Amino acid sequence: MEHLKKESAIITGASSGIGLAISKKLSTLGYEVFGFGRNFGKTEWKAEEYIHPITCDILDTDKLCTCVKQIMTQHQIRILVNNAGVGYYGLHEELNPNKIKKMVRTNLEVPMILTQQLLRHLKENAGYIINVSSVTAGQSNPHGCVYGATKTGLANFSHSLFDESRKYGIKVVTIFPDMTQTNLYRNADFKEGDELESYLLPEDVAQAVEWILVQREGVIITDIALKPQIHRIKRKRTD
Repeated sequence: MEHLKKESAIITGASSGIGLAISKKLSTLGYEVFGFGRNFGKTEWKAEEYIHPITCDILDTDKLCTCVKQIMTQHQIRILVNNAGVGYYGLHEELNPNKIKKMVRTNLEVPMILTQQLLRHLKENAGYIINVSSVTAGQSNPHGCVYGATKTGLANFSHSLFDESRKYGIKVVTIFPDMTQTNLYRNADFKEGDELESYLLPEDVAQAVEWILVQREGVIITDIALKPQIHRIKRKRTD
């Protein structure tokens, strides 16, 4: 079986926002990046960046697992970044079953499945599992009950998995970003504020990933919360 000399990373939600920023960061650090996304039609990166777009609906479990197994046969995966997320906001009674299922599956089920598929491989490489949660995981979330619950579940999964697998050299890290300038809020009636100090940039989260990776062997950053200096959101106009 032929292996590439470069260590590799798998990232979900890599077509835009935080996932794209992390993909670019890992590429600059020398990793071969396999980025999963539903549509890369508007995604841009430099020719010298080692990013391979994998067009896949991650809710298609069979296809997702097939793609991951194929990558594992030819590449040394060192990093898994569970980043893909979806949010619907409003009163819980105004949601519908499809929206609830999509949040639970995307934000929680997929990271659990991907981790299970890759865990033995990552143990062999003393790898990293980086889960992108949310600051909502540590608070009450009216008008975002399901989203907050899925991110809380992801954080709990991360903490338990670290305790289960740390003796094998696995590093499990949870990042808790606050309001970030991405398209996550496309389904909400609010967005980030106008001031730069009122939101994070995707690149801020990518820099946190780099910081995780440069710690000396034997030191693991298990939780990172990133917040803007100012707490301010802006209501979207409905007219």
